[in-house]
Amino acid sequence: MTRTPLRPLASVLTAREKGENPEAIARENLRRRHEAMRDRARNRAAGRLVVLALSFFCAFSVIGLRMGQLAASEAAEPRAATSGSDIVASRANIVDRNGRILATNLSTHSLYAQTPDMVDPYRAAEELAAIFPDLDAERLKRDFTGQRKFLWIKKKLSPEQMQAVHDIGEPGLMFGPREMRLYPNGQLAAHVLGGASFGREGVHSAEVVGVAGVEKAFDGWLRDPANNGAPLELSIDLTVQAAAREVLAGGMRLLNAKGASAVLMDVHTGEILAMVSLPDFDPNKRPRPLTMGNAGDSPLFNRAVQGVYELGSVFKIFAVAQAMDLGLVNPDTMIDAHAPMRWGKFKINEFRNKNYGTLSVTDVIVNSSNVGTAKIALAIGAERQKAFLGSLGLFEPTSLELVEAPTGKPLVPSKWSEISTITISYGHGLSSSPVHLAAAYASVLNGGTRVTPTLLKRTLPQDGPRVVSEEASKAARSMLRQVVQRGTASFGEVPGYAVGGKTGSADKPKPKGGYYKDKLISTFASVFPAHDPRYVLILTLDEPVETSGDKPRRTAGWTAVPVAAEMIRRTAPLLGLRPGPEPEQKAKIVQVSN
Repeated sequence: MTRTPLRPLASVLTAREKGENPEAIARENLRRRHEAMRDRARNRAAGRLVVLALSFFCAFSVIGLRMGQLAASEAAEPRAATSGSDIVASRANIVDRNGRILATNLSTHSLYAQTPDMVDPYRAAEELAAIFPDLDAERLKRDFTGQRKFLWIKKKLSPEQMQAVHDIGEPGLMFGPREMRLYPNGQLAAHVLGGASFGREGVHSAEVVGVAGVEKAFDGWLRDPANNGAPLELSIDLTVQAAAREVLAGGMRLLNAKGASAVLMDVHTGEILAMVSLPDFDPNKRPRPLTMGNAGDSPLFNRAVQGVYELGSVFKIFAVAQAMDLGLVNPDTMIDAHAPMRWGKFKINEFRNKNYGTLSVTDVIVNSSNVGTAKIALAIGAERQKAFLGSLGLFEPTSLELVEAPTGKPLVPSKWSEISTITISYGHGLSSSPVHLAAAYASVLNGGTRVTPTLLKRTLPQDGPRVVSEEASKAARSMLRQVVQRGTASFGEVPGYAVGGKTGSADKPKPKGGYYKDKLISTFASVFPAHDPRYVLILTLDEPVETSGDKPRRTAGWTAVPVAAEMIRRTAPLLGLRPGPEPEQKAKIVQVSN
């Protein structure tokens, strides 16, 4: 900035020439300089006032807008600061094959305490103990008045409980939003669904993670936001599942059984329409695992998948089907079934020491002859028998979509000797689960192609490798039908549905070797309709006893078969099967000329 002198030389010389006082020039220039300085200061102050006014205006505008937003929004608890990745709380629904809800989410709240903010912790503890009987008032008092600044009280609250806590009026008691897993059908399909629990938790959200069943097997898929909330569709039919459980529970109580299981499976697609294991549990209140005793006694134990048992005579159809497929026998081939049969130091007897003499292959199955089956198995040989049973998946855990499936590994003899060949042919010496048996029966009876069981909804038949020929499969179905018509499963007849099946009554092994004489695993493996197979049903009862007669009866023909027949009678119409005559029972059409 150029500074103007107060007494410029030119102005002073001019003033002297005119006789004027040069000091007046300095005073005038000083006055002008002061006026210019005042003008600049005034303008600078005015600008600052404008900026300050704009600042206040913007600040109050932002505050006003935020207050408006808060007034229009729903009240919520403040969120505590957390570190790490965000908690993903959403989880997809699980539905049955018809879209009915099996598992879903329910919005609820958790209850926690910020102890520094509590006004009257002693009264709050007493009030909370009155609302929640499982809480200890004295312990709450110690926690509220101790060193802890944060305390979880309840992870899930009902609306009534939340209102009761709110009425306490304690500012240190706070609520956090939650999504909990809900199973609206209770115990129905409990072992299939498994259950869920909370994973990582914050005061404003919590992870819901699977702990068992399909909830855990598909945990990543159910929590994946990329699925856009699409539900997981299972093969289970909720209506069929309900009917199957009701019948099985009634049969279990009636026959005083320790446990029971049922597997209903489509022989072409491998879909499991119903899977029941009793005793069961409510996944909404999943019990704790047993820490002592036999794990198989826990209601969490899935007998259909995890339970591996010697299933007895239901295995006989495998030996006969393989022998027919190899061309060693046909349904009418005669077999020497004279009993007892001696093999080295071992003696093979029939049930109740019967002696059937010479039987056709069909009658070996109808009469459930141990000796006849053993003779057929010896003709097959150990190597071929082992390869065939392996092709049916009876040596490895099933690939079923349950986290428990790998634990259901069949028990196979370390050395497959000739005596193993004999005993395994009639279901002893090899232990497998009911699901293994269902898949094996479906594979042999559906026309002879391998089927893998699944709990996911499928629309197309499986195109598995061939295990037996169509002719052998058809002959095996005919034999199983005759077992119901005139054999050991006569109580299994359901008019209109042409049930075929095979009974199995296996003594339970003792923990230290040997077998119990009065404790059986009774099994009925059935197919219906036998002439055009659609479904396989495997039903097992653990230690059943039928007491209506003079003596207690424990074999499958008296226990498992009637229960399975009632289950088929109840579920077949639900599956869309109409009762009708068998092909050979259709009325002949005779043309009558006029």
